[in-house]
Amino acid sequence: MKKLFTTKLVAALFCSLALSLNAQNDSLFLRQIHDEALVRGEAHENLRSLCKDVGARLSGSAAATMAVEWSENLMNTYGFDKVYKEEIMVPHWERGTVEKAWVKGKNIFQKMTILALGGSIATNGPLEAKMIEFKSLEALQKANKKDVAGKIVFLNQEMDQAFIQTFKAYGVCGAIRHDGAVEAAKQGAIGIVIRSLSIPIDDFPHTGSMHYEDGVEKIPAAALSTTDCEWLAEELTKNKDLSFVLELNCVNYPPIKSYNIIAEMTGTEKPKEIITFGGHIDSWDAGEGAHDDGAGVIHSLEALRILKTLNYKPKHTLRCVFFMNEENGNMGGKTYAEWTKERGDLQIAAIESDRGGFSPRGFDVDGTDEQVAFLKGFAPLF
Repeated sequence: MKKLFTTKLVAALFCSLALSLNAQNDSLFLRQIHDEALVRGEAHENLRSLCKDVGARLSGSAAATMAVEWSENLMNTYGFDKVYKEEIMVPHWERGTVEKAWVKGKNIFQKMTILALGGSIATNGPLEAKMIEFKSLEALQKANKKDVAGKIVFLNQEMDQAFIQTFKAYGVCGAIRHDGAVEAAKQGAIGIVIRSLSIPIDDFPHTGSMHYEDGVEKIPAAALSTTDCEWLAEELTKNKDLSFVLELNCVNYPPIKSYNIIAEMTGTEKPKEIITFGGHIDSWDAGEGAHDDGAGVIHSLEALRILKTLNYKPKHTLRCVFFMNEENGNMGGKTYAEWTKERGDLQIAAIESDRGGFSPRGFDVDGTDEQVAFLKGFAPLF
């Protein structure tokens, strides 16, 4: 799958360079790109090494520091015109070693499977309170404050499987994770647990970023596995007097120095005109980040490697960026935008990959009629 995606990415990159070659020569070069990726591709091994030799790499962690070194070393092996780092400041949050929860009631004592949401505060020991369920963020916001005050909110919004594009279902539910703690605290809740943003019913809770709002009480926040959510929702229909016990020992530290890692092939005619492409090197800490976003950075680098290997000479500068801290702050992207503006770089095109390394079945394009027509002009080359 990574090989297939890489060939499409590098081909799309090649097509965006406004080549002066005729269509026949372009098609021959695209064939060379495919052959290099499929026969001598290095994406699979590089992704394996990133996930297994470095591992999960949350911004601010030791593994994130190792990922920076790993990325710079790998880029240097390919002999690009430039390899360098861009200093940034990133958040530093650690989930700690304690993530425990139980449901208590008459003749009920059930352990739950949870993960703290990224950025959550600690509970300072076990936190116990009655539980109240809501099926959406809007329902929580409209609730009577006296019904919520002093309780732990259970935000149990399921992902809508009617969406053909499942990422849209994820997007609709994203607010319960990002804003749930703030809205629950405004209603007087002392903690919140949300349904993991996942369609399958399984025992694997999902973490992700959440935020606090100035002037609103910070409350601890965690995600339950979908299996536990199904069980808990059923129990609450029979017993509204259930209690929830939550214990987390997360820690938020001051921001820490990290880096974006960048490789370039310098343009032969317009070196100050930049085509930027890449993904984010950081990942959440409960997994290896193979798809989010290991595949994105690796096949971006593989695209640049293939063009270098085939001795391609770009007219514009090609810049592959491994951004740090997309998951919980996007300081890599924000700093890069400020940095390129200060330098006066002219960004003429940008391609960002953060949807995993799945088999490409088509292209999704947002733009004007003129822009879409321009992209359709590449179709004969494929």
